[in-house]
Amino acid sequence: MLEIPLVYVNLFLATLVERVGFDYDSCWSNRGRSFMPDKRMHRGPHPADKKLFAAGAITDLRTALADFSMLLTKGYAEKSALKLVGDRFSLTERQRLAIMRSACSDQQLASRQKREIEVGAVAGRRIAVDGYNILITIEAAMSDAVIFKGRGGCFRDLASIHGTYRKVTETIPAVRLIGQFLQEVGITDCLWLLDSPVSNSGRLKTLIGKLAGENGWNWEIELLISPDAKLIKSDLTVVSSDGVVLDGCKSWVNLARAIIEEKIPDVWLVDMA
Repeated sequence: MLEIPLVYVNLFLATLVERVGFDYDSCWSNRGRSFMPDKRMHRGPHPADKKLFAAGAITDLRTALADFSMLLTKGYAEKSALKLVGDRFSLTERQRLAIMRSACSDQQLASRQKREIEVGAVAGRRIAVDGYNILITIEAAMSDAVIFKGRGGCFRDLASIHGTYRKVTETIPAVRLIGQFLQEVGITDCLWLLDSPVSNSGRLKTLIGKLAGENGWNWEIELLISPDAKLIKSDLTVVSSDGVVLDGCKSWVNLARAIIEEKIPDVWLVDMA
């Protein structure tokens, strides 16, 4: 039986992404039922991202983001608004995902800005960390994946874990970088929340706890079915860039942006706003 080298498979998938908007990530996990082994060791760039988010594409993406945000402001449903804008600009699935994660309505923007707290103002206080949200963004930034600056200044990535978290080369360095940065700004008391339904969350909890113990960080790590619900109800200042959390929490801090701007100067950053 003829075996096709993996490099040609990746090239074929990248071509599909560029030409018809095929979702490359979905081939690695078919709704949780993997049919192609995931051997990726980094949270790095997608094969088509250099073309999809090249300088020549940014003008249309920014216009699309502004149009999508305007429709959200007027009360249009997110799904239908994204399809309308995506079709108008002939965007691929990854470009639409970037638009969706970078946008928000004017009402959301005003509310989020009102409840945002500067990193320095949280020194000495206990914070609640949306674990996968911050960790995957920092992993992506460290592995040269594209990072988007959206409305309100949040930094977001396009990585997806499809129900299973896989440790990558950047995982331990990313946790250490987060911890060292928090220590530098005077935050040592953290509650990390991880999604228990995501496979390998228990292993990640053990890893984070081990690194915290080695460095003397006062971190507590919890596994919850729905961390978002606890983050929204918490009186603690929240670390997240997830829109649902940002719209519901009492206060939040833009930690991913602060870490990337200060500690990862060579990040591939696309300003969408």
